[in-house]
Amino acid sequence: MARSILCRSVGVFQLSRNTPTRFYSQTGPEPLTLRQQSNGIRRIILNNPKKRNALSLSMLESLRENILTDVDSDELRVIIISANGPVFSSGHDLKELTSATGREYHTKVFQACSEVMTLIQDVPVPVIAMVNGVATAAGCQLVASCDVALATEKSTFATPGVNVGLFCSTPAVAIGRAVPRKVAMEMLLTGTPLSSHNALLHGLISRVVTEERLEEETMAIAQRVCQASRPVVALGKATFQRQMAQGRDAAYATASQVMVDNLALRDGQEGIKAFIEKRKPVWTHHATEKAHD
Repeated sequence: MARSILCRSVGVFQLSRNTPTRFYSQTGPEPLTLRQQSNGIRRIILNNPKKRNALSLSMLESLRENILTDVDSDELRVIIISANGPVFSSGHDLKELTSATGREYHTKVFQACSEVMTLIQDVPVPVIAMVNGVATAAGCQLVASCDVALATEKSTFATPGVNVGLFCSTPAVAIGRAVPRKVAMEMLLTGTPLSSHNALLHGLISRVVTEERLEEETMAIAQRVCQASRPVVALGKATFQRQMAQGRDAAYATASQVMVDNLALRDGQEGIKAFIEKRKPVWTHHATEKAHD
């Protein structure tokens, strides 16, 4: 009950695990985000199309709550973030960034945004962006922060803040780590949108699909992730993020040690045993279960 009250307080509408894969509206104000979980896959939908799914402080808090709720549960294997309406997200709500709201509030907005973006990369399950429309500024940052991103052919990506006097410095952190430096700088300096095909070419997204196949293709990836061992995936994701920030030699040292740690997991040994015995592995999905020290 307490969790339900907390979720509604930040604009979240949560469905139970056994609820069919549909999304419902509560009576009263529309929730800023919708959350539904089934068969290990959590769907989080940005649900403020009238405001172009702007990442207001309330939206960021709602998104953070949706990601964090039961994130360590063995029942959760993957998260998909998508949006209602023709705009995935237009970025920050500029009405919150005027002098009237003040420097302290501005700081709070950008701290919350940075927390959400790093949270996406730090949670133990993969996060997939499912984009069907425009993703600009912090909305583009959100896509860049996800582990995998699929987009439709009509989707576009841009960092146009420079054109309204607010250089997209925080979006540049994620985007600059996803695309080549000169591509990132062109986006940041001009605000010119990238088509989905150019976004794919430069590594901002993983795949371009037709609008009709977006849901199917995204779910196929999510379901494939669900077939793997949760602790193995969690270990692999964390290690990837860690070694990417290191030099070559340190990265190899880190990855080599983690491979040894992976082999010590019960699921690590189960996977090898199943391969040798030509059968499907039976995962425990428990990170604490070790095959050996």
